[in-house]
Amino acid sequence: MTRNRFFTFIWIVLVALTLVTYAMGEAGIIGSGAMLTVLLIALVKGQMVANYFMGLWHVAPGWRLLILGYFLIVGGLIALAYGLN
Repeated sequence: MTRNRFFTFIWIVLVALTLVTYAMGEAGIIGSGAMLTVLLIALVKGQMVANYFMGLWHVAPGWRLLILGYFLIVGGLIALAYGLN
């Protein structure tokens, strides 16, 4: 697969994941399961953007883990705030 096709594929996956979250919102899906699903999708999308479009795929693993840790901390705090509500 050429580099352009690979990045086009990644872009299509990101658009598809965005459409899934949009459809969940339009369908009025609510609850803890929906919140966790949206947070998981956001984590996957954020990691894909960081790895492929920000170029972190080619750096030391520590940098990728730092970004992943950030996403996990922010997502965890959002989940905690949702749970306390």
